[in-house]
Amino acid sequence: MLINELAKLSGVSKRALRYYDEIGLLTPSDTRDNGYRQYSVTDIDRLQQILFYRELDFKLEEIKRILDAPEFNVNQALRKQHEMLEKKRDYLDGLITTIQNTIQVMEGEKMMTNEQKFEAFKNKLIEDNDKQYGEEIRGKYGEEQVLANYGKLKNMTEEQYESVNQLEKMLFERLKEAKANGDASAEVAMEAAELHKRWLSFYWAKYTPQAHAGLAQMYIHDERFTAYYDDKVGKGATQFLHDAILEYVK
Repeated sequence: MLINELAKLSGVSKRALRYYDEIGLLTPSDTRDNGYRQYSVTDIDRLQQILFYRELDFKLEEIKRILDAPEFNVNQALRKQHEMLEKKRDYLDGLITTIQNTIQVMEGEKMMTNEQKFEAFKNKLIEDNDKQYGEEIRGKYGEEQVLANYGKLKNMTEEQYESVNQLEKMLFERLKEAKANGDASAEVAMEAAELHKRWLSFYWAKYTPQAHAGLAQMYIHDERFTAYYDDKVGKGATQFLHDAILEYVK
């Protein structure tokens, strides 16, 4: 199959297919004397895998690493992709339902209970977070972990939400106290890091010290994350929290 035919079949532009060739993601099995790329059935199957992973928001370099791995198994990959796409469908279905309900309420067609309003709030929170930080957190933790975390947030009750807000306030207070102390390994700093862990555990499907340390690194390398704690506690608070978390996870 020539590049024109593959572009028409897959919906992927010829420009994109040429770029995939340049970066070694999808190299055609043969090139004719006239320079035309010719794709085999194996190449077409690989493109299908690329498109599945792209639909799950994997970056191109990550897809290449997965497909080129010696242990890569197409059957296992398809099963995993099926599972992840179902989770993504559930997430999108929830957003669509919430939007439909909200429109009907705004137009006076129906009433919304407090529970439904809270459900709408959670879905909006997930949607906003995904727009602002989605690319970074997927690159750091992967699509499956991100969807699992969103699933946990969707199941949060109003009481749990109130608890997590109170916990965050306690975190800000303790972090301010620890920062004034100046020692990132002091007991008060460890208490701040522990509160941060407990706060995270309301949102994360699974906590690990390695992920906690990785998040701390993201905090200081992305100005959006840095601004959050610096604005709440004071300049330098994000760096101090980072240092305290690294001490804590030891």
